Amino acid sequence: MLSTVKNALKIPDLKKKIIFTLMMLLIFRIGSYIPVPGIDANFIRNIIEQGGGILGFFDIVSGGAFSNFTIFAMSITPYINASIIMQLLTVAIPKLEQLAKEGEEGRKKLAKYTRYLTVVLAFVQSIGITYSLRGGMLEKSVLNYLLVALTLTAGTAFLMWLGEQINDKGIGNGISILIFTGIVARIPVSTLRLVEYIRIGTLNLWQIALFIVGAVVIIALVIYISEGQRRIPVQYAKRVVGRKMYGGQSTHIPLKVNQSGVLPIIFAMSITALPQTIANFWRETAFSEWFNKYLGYQSPWYAVIYALLIIFFTYFYTQIQFNPIEIAKNMKQYGGFIPGIRPGKPTSQYLFRISNRITLAGAIFLALIAILPIFVSNVLKLPLHFGGTALLILVGVALDTMKQIESQMIMRHYKGFLK
Repeated sequence: MLSTVKNALKIPDLKKKIIFTLMMLLIFRIGSYIPVPGIDANFIRNIIEQGGGILGFFDIVSGGAFSNFTIFAMSITPYINASIIMQLLTVAIPKLEQLAKEGEEGRKKLAKYTRYLTVVLAFVQSIGITYSLRGGMLEKSVLNYLLVALTLTAGTAFLMWLGEQINDKGIGNGISILIFTGIVARIPVSTLRLVEYIRIGTLNLWQIALFIVGAVVIIALVIYISEGQRRIPVQYAKRVVGRKMYGGQSTHIPLKVNQSGVLPIIFAMSITALPQTIANFWRETAFSEWFNKYLGYQSPWYAVIYALLIIFFTYFYTQIQFNPIEIAKNMKQYGGFIPGIRPGKPTSQYLFRISNRITLAGAIFLALIAILPIFVSNVLKLPLHFGGTALLILVGVALDTMKQIESQMIMRHYKGFLK
């Protein structure tokens, strides 16, 4: 990885993109320290320390912006939720599905609708957060409530713009990199907290050693699964066009075990965080106590729902990215076939069956790694929010970004060769 980055910095275009991405991330971190006017941040910190669970993890994802209640306190969650809704509506509404198939212009219109929906969701969520945290308001007036809500909405909209700028002019997926940066920014704080737990006797060295070993194993498994693929052999028949002969070569279709990357984790995390946040709006009530007991962050039912959402989104995004019918059609058109499988519909059915089996293995792996820390924390009694989900996001985003850098380096070499 270090050699890849070193070689990329020698290429002017890639160096410019990497520097631009770093500048956008610097702006993100600066904004994470700009407080929202009209509210006491200490009140928010006390709630997070008392509540823990999903609020603590949400604070990690936002890079500490939530506990400090800065302009980026809501992070990029409303944009993720808006993207989920638009993806589902694209499948359900024919007009939106047609826009998705119209190429670049259609995708631009869908992106515009997603932005509008993000602002609406951010404003609604910011009103709910402002009302629920009214105990920390310095001045309880309608104008102050509106000021806090609009500030949070503007912060989310600005983060959405930063992510799109990284997509257009930088390296990697902008939204994923922002979440990645937020998690990395909280690692020093989590480390200092561990040291403090050891000092006061809450944790012992054996528990920390088990945690570190588990983290290393998770990272190794994530890399192994992310790089794993099933290669479907494809043979192209020889054909004569004019005086030239084409085809006759053998190739393969690489089916990755985890084609959707970390998106299922991020989307499942956003959906499960919403009811948890709503439940904390009515703290010290019967509803909040019941919710935290049966559907809270440490409850078995939460782990089951979280795992099922990860499996669902893994299948959902795999179906969007991988179309067996289209691949079988293209193979038949150019004289390609899978040995032992007839071209056309039998080929698409074969690819669909293989894809489902591989996706199931990848989805179950992601779900197990994501929920494993919930059970481990109950057994080892580790008061930590930094678990398998955070590690999955860190490793997945790092791998995806490195692959994008490598692919752009390869494209540059091909262009140089053609010139």
